[in-house]
Amino acid sequence: MKQLRDFPRTLPGALFTGAFAVTSILSVSHPAQALFQDSPKAVLDEAWQIVNREYVDTAFNQVDWMAVRQQLLSRNYSSTQEAYNALRQELERLGDPYTRFLDPEQYRALTNQTSGELSGVGVRLRVDANSKMLTVVEPIANSPASEAGIRAGDRIVAIDGKSTRGMTVEAASRLIQGEIGTQITLKIEREGQRPFELPLTRARIELSNVSHALRQENGARIGYIRLTEFSGHAPEQMREAMENLLKQNVEGFVLDLRGNPGGLLQASVEIARLWLDSGSIVRTVDRRGASEEIKANQTAMTKLPLAVLVDGGSASSSEILTGALMDNDRAVVVGSQTFGKALVQSVHALSDGSGLAVTIAHYYTPGGLDISHRGITPNVEINLSEGERRTLLTNQALIGTGNDPQYLQAVNALKPTIALNRRNPTPSPSLLQLSVGQGQQQSTQ
Repeated sequence: MKQLRDFPRTLPGALFTGAFAVTSILSVSHPAQALFQDSPKAVLDEAWQIVNREYVDTAFNQVDWMAVRQQLLSRNYSSTQEAYNALRQELERLGDPYTRFLDPEQYRALTNQTSGELSGVGVRLRVDANSKMLTVVEPIANSPASEAGIRAGDRIVAIDGKSTRGMTVEAASRLIQGEIGTQITLKIEREGQRPFELPLTRARIELSNVSHALRQENGARIGYIRLTEFSGHAPEQMREAMENLLKQNVEGFVLDLRGNPGGLLQASVEIARLWLDSGSIVRTVDRRGASEEIKANQTAMTKLPLAVLVDGGSASSSEILTGALMDNDRAVVVGSQTFGKALVQSVHALSDGSGLAVTIAHYYTPGGLDISHRGITPNVEINLSEGERRTLLTNQALIGTGNDPQYLQAVNALKPTIALNRRNPTPSPSLLQLSVGQGQQQSTQ
């Protein structure tokens, strides 16, 4: 098995199914493929071979996997879609929702998400709850949309002449994305103006997964960083955020992983190494029982006190990072129970542009914890009420501010260590452990 940490970070992994190791594209070498290389059966056999070779459960959930191949290749398919459906049905028998087939459209979307970039015009969209219209949340900085003057709140009523009435964000995104250098025309409705058409040229858009801000909390300078997904660009963006905040002489950090569903395994390892100077980050175990431990490598950027915010939407790569920082006494963890996903997937491109995600390993935190189905329990447990959750969801500018109870609890957990560091300006492991201990006392209260 190839080492997970050696894979390039820019190949795709599925964002919403957790941490991903990335493999090279595999070809199918079975001689029988020559008989149906131009039919959907070629893709079915490719997928079957990958699962047969890599799937973490060598018993295949008690499914006769050899018989599955025979069934898939003996049928006659009237369309590619029919073949795709047959493959999905067989994969479902494995009882693993993370091992799944992706049609070409799904695979392209997955690639965009986890690579952290796409080809489009750079607008974040939502369907307005009241008007039901496709609405711009914000234009991405330095994108064709921002340079053309598109504003938050603008309504997109047509894309290349096609009405967006009743259109989902996903459907609109498919129309807006396209080849770099090609043109698209958006029809815009703006408050106080007549509708107008805006021609735009698609470009490469780098998605930002990291936002940061300096917060002043009762005299303490707190560096707040929010990480929304572990894409290929996330480690670089995290480094830039940390550098910026360190230049502003912060005294501690709050790293917000709430709602972060995961992403690339390598991204979580690289980000852990920015915070953790030594110790284990994660241990993986493959189908043969072979274990590999990935460690920090003396490249941490800071030893300042750190609090990590998590909730039930923090999954997989988020849990790898949280477990590494928690088990090494590097951070106090604040919030609510995490999701509980301890599986690693490999993502393969298939010959017709579709893709396959297959579970290839289990992972364990440095302390040996298998978090499957139970997640990580924070040092400081604090749950949001329905009202508080609704307020933060409807006004995301309040997240990570004094209006966010979990954030305030994270700041409180840092204060004892910040106070000690003011008297002793060299942070030490014992001071970091004090933060964790203080967090446990607060949880009990």
